[in-house]
Amino acid sequence: MNKLFKCILLVLLSSTIQAQQIEKYLIETTLGDIEVELYPEKAPITVENFRAYVSSGAYQNSSFFRVCTPENEADREIKIEVIQGGDVADSLLSTPIPIETTKVTSLKHKDGTLSMARSEPNSAQSSFFICIGDQPELDFEGKRNPDGFGFAAFGQVTKGMDLVKEIQQGKEEGQYLVDPVEIKFIKPL
Repeated sequence: MNKLFKCILLVLLSSTIQAQQIEKYLIETTLGDIEVELYPEKAPITVENFRAYVSSGAYQNSSFFRVCTPENEADREIKIEVIQGGDVADSLLSTPIPIETTKVTSLKHKDGTLSMARSEPNSAQSSFFICIGDQPELDFEGKRNPDGFGFAAFGQVTKGMDLVKEIQQGKEEGQYLVDPVEIKFIKPL
């Protein structure tokens, strides 16, 4: 009985510690809300970067502005499905952060994964994206970018994937939404 009690106690403590490693945020848009959780223990640099943009108010009145769909990715060898947001004024941009690859964090680009947009390794600033469907080519050694570093996954949508898919289906020119979806604010829950 004593061993069973110790095992139960360890499981409870472990789940409590794990729960503390998750931060929850609300992304309020003009079309509705998206709830996400972030993983600071696995991706501390990336989560802190996102947290800093949130606390500074930089994301207020930014938008989801870019979408990748099978149709607008037709000319690309490696196709992805994502929505991209977090376009902030240049004056609000912070220094680019080092990339925390999926090899380091073990977070993969699955349906609903929140990840940082970038042009080259160590160039992510404010823009982030949400995966629609599993996107393994965005992981470390994926082929979306020739450098093979992939992107820095750091969170997961917990509510609102229907809205993410609705945003992806918005009218676009190229990959840019004709009417970007305003992000009113992002705040901790």
